[in-house]
Amino acid sequence: MEAQQLREAFIEFFKSKGHAQIGSASLIPENDPTVLFTTAGMHPLVPYLLGEKHPMGRRLCDFQKCIRTGDIDEVGDASHLTFFEMLGNWSLGDYFKKESIGWSFEFLTEHLGFKPEQLAVTAFKGEGEIPRDDETADLWRSHGLKDDQIFFYGREDNWWGPAGVTGPCGPDTEIFYDDGRPKCCDECGPSCHCGKYTEIWNNVFMEYFKDENGRFTPLKQKNVDTGMGLERVCSITEGKETVYDTSLFTGIIGKLEEISGSKYGDDTARDFRIVADHLRAATFILGDGVVPAKVGQGYILRRLIRRASRYMSKLGYDGIFMEQVCDLIVDQYGPNYPELIRAREDIKRNITAEEEKFHKTLSKGLRRFNEMVSENAGKEVLDGEAVFRLYDTFGFPVELTDELAREQGLKVDLDDFDRRFREHQEKSRAGAEQTFKGGLADHSEETTKLHTATHLLNAALRNLIDPDIRQKGSNITADRLRFDFNFDRKLTPEELKSIEDYVNDAIRKDIPVVCREMPVAEAKASGAIGVFDDKYGAIVKVYSIGDISSELCGGPHVTHTGELQGFKIKKEESSAAGVRRIKAVVGKFD
Repeated sequence: MEAQQLREAFIEFFKSKGHAQIGSASLIPENDPTVLFTTAGMHPLVPYLLGEKHPMGRRLCDFQKCIRTGDIDEVGDASHLTFFEMLGNWSLGDYFKKESIGWSFEFLTEHLGFKPEQLAVTAFKGEGEIPRDDETADLWRSHGLKDDQIFFYGREDNWWGPAGVTGPCGPDTEIFYDDGRPKCCDECGPSCHCGKYTEIWNNVFMEYFKDENGRFTPLKQKNVDTGMGLERVCSITEGKETVYDTSLFTGIIGKLEEISGSKYGDDTARDFRIVADHLRAATFILGDGVVPAKVGQGYILRRLIRRASRYMSKLGYDGIFMEQVCDLIVDQYGPNYPELIRAREDIKRNITAEEEKFHKTLSKGLRRFNEMVSENAGKEVLDGEAVFRLYDTFGFPVELTDELAREQGLKVDLDDFDRRFREHQEKSRAGAEQTFKGGLADHSEETTKLHTATHLLNAALRNLIDPDIRQKGSNITADRLRFDFNFDRKLTPEELKSIEDYVNDAIRKDIPVVCREMPVAEAKASGAIGVFDDKYGAIVKVYSIGDISSELCGGPHVTHTGELQGFKIKKEESSAAGVRRIKAVVGKFD
């Protein structure tokens, strides 16, 4: 079964079980406080897992685009990817373990053709005040799995959440494909990395709430959140050894062969795979409005593009080529992700600009490398700090520096570079954690007020500055809101003052904030705006603030604007090329 057949089979199966299909959310998370990108299907659903009513009901399913960058150095092996698709189904306080496990087993065996003996599953072994999940094990036994197919593991393997310090969490059961080879040792099981077991599905049972003191209490609304990796399952259903040999990659790799003049084989496989993976990820990130930058999502995007350029050069091609591959990726994925088709020209323009910039930077980096060699006269090892600066300033891959150094009879202190790189990562991670701390996930009084304030700010920008302004991203902590929007110049002090006055006037009028559910076509016809339209289902929530603002949104919001008390802009700055950023606070000001 190929990828599109698998997507359709999954969705149709869960529709037959009373689930409503929802569209994929953006790769830029709105509601999760912990990540730069959407890394799993549950991230866009955080408000609903916390109790918000979803307009499409209590049973949902979808295929969701995801990005994970933690294993970027492993990309190119048999299974690691930066971009991937997650098939998922959810119960928002409806069914629980029995139905979830039963339907997973039914889909795998009756629709995908897995034999029961080809499956292995895991369950939570219990820890502290949380008991062993014998219920899950018994349910799997009821479907014919034997004891030697059921494994119990601890919190590291079989527990999800919470997303932040507090929140919903619970045990999970992971489903693995057993390829039938003999066990590598007596302890061999799904947690082993010998390759015998491949994880294909994860069913999370959110049945506890963890409070700020670390205590776990049963949730009133118990949820189910599942995720099946499309690429991994395709490699099994298509009978391929790696995800890169599936129908998802054959067209992309074929195009790279055509451009580079090299052939995909044992000696070149890793290079081809890295370029294919990184350009697929970059296409999707660009499609959601991110542009290359020095921080945040833009920094990850830049790294992917430059890394793809480097590995394409290893395949013997040093020209500008990426937009050709992006075109193919848009054609391949556009029917399922129409935002790619709408953004096609922006994707090609931005990736080509970054590609050309890196080629120029590469020349400057080579000059700086030669200067380093001269400065290093009499030493056998290049200075670690200089090597890192070459990487950090010029985007010069350390592998290239090491290669060039060896040609000069020199060594690179890779341990020192790794130490400096880890320090850089920790600072970036700390910055990201601060950037995304709080989000909307806690639904606190402070974040709720600030969320409503972003709607008023958006309206002010569109009404006072430019009607074509669109939100490009937002983030809310308990202390401030951050709002990104398309605009090509700095706002003047007078403009900022007029925006503040506009929002404060709406606050003084204490306007009711009204939520209505309606068909998406009716919402758009009414003039409601949405940031990422494709994520919405047939029925949507529209939050209206008088005649000032009307937006598709999942909430939460205050009931009257007067609850905000006041609004003040703290900073206006550039976020990326053609994107400005406003940071603001609410409260009582003298």
